[in-house]
Amino acid sequence: MDERQKELLKEIVESYIKEAKPIGSKHLCDKFKCSSATIRNEMAILEKLGYIEKNHISSGRIPSEAGYKYYVDNLMRPKELTGEDVLRLQTIFSNKDLVVSDAITACLEIISDITNYTSIALGKESNENTLKQISIIPLDNEKIVALVCTDKGIVKNKQFTLPNKVNLAEVVKTSEIINKMLIGTPISLISERLEYEIKPIIEEQVYQYETIYSIFYDAFNDFVSSKENVHVVGKTKMLAQPEYNDTDELKRLISKLEDEDTVRKIEKNDNKNISIYIGKDSEFDDNVTVIKTNYSLGGESGTIAIVGPKRMEYDKVVGVLNILNKWLEEKGD
Repeated sequence: MDERQKELLKEIVESYIKEAKPIGSKHLCDKFKCSSATIRNEMAILEKLGYIEKNHISSGRIPSEAGYKYYVDNLMRPKELTGEDVLRLQTIFSNKDLVVSDAITACLEIISDITNYTSIALGKESNENTLKQISIIPLDNEKIVALVCTDKGIVKNKQFTLPNKVNLAEVVKTSEIINKMLIGTPISLISERLEYEIKPIIEEQVYQYETIYSIFYDAFNDFVSSKENVHVVGKTKMLAQPEYNDTDELKRLISKLEDEDTVRKIEKNDNKNISIYIGKDSEFDDNVTVIKTNYSLGGESGTIAIVGPKRMEYDKVVGVLNILNKWLEEKGD
């Protein structure tokens, strides 16, 4: 493409993002002060190259997936946020009382509000965590909390009511046996090792071992099945996008956002600071764009992603994630 064709493509993409209406030659004639014959000829070239396509219900053109990709890779410039939006994010970043996971969750709310798209945080799955420690915290004579900590800094707790005649000292003793034998074991393998290695030992050393064994089994099972490391904010933001006016299409997308296994497809391994996946490349859905960044901070790591239509304000979303990444880098220093 020559420079004029690049400028035309940039205008078509950005105008379509803003208006959600196919771009006609008259708009481009007025913008570039060219004759309609010149514009039609240039648009024909862009269409032949596969960067724009004809809308079925209009004589105008819209960007193709290839057009969006070219725009993102070659023509887009990240947008600077308003001072108000930057301040909202900085308020979260500067809050010393928030642990990393809470700060990330709070950021999701603001990011979704700023961009008007769905935002997602994906913590590392439990099978990527190994056991660091399990602790027993007595609340009163009948209730305890089992606290499971991993090497990734994830902490989960489960409260239990002790049955009659179960000795708290024996529960603590069992936790000590588990810590001695299972520290460093992947969380996903704990249940199996509890059954075949730990249970025979506590059977010999602990009274009412079946009841006590079930406490620890339930605590680890809850950890593995927990979906707390997947946060989705702003699902209803889809309602504001004309691409999803069709009720069935909206339901289909919302259903995907509510399915953890499907959402996990967003989490790809790459080394890019910010990655953009358009349409089929997203592996989440052919009718969306996913823009994501990875984070690693305070012993926790994961992915933050923004999901919206292919007609997404790419410059604004990348601008938001640039600020987020800058904060993460500063916190990590």
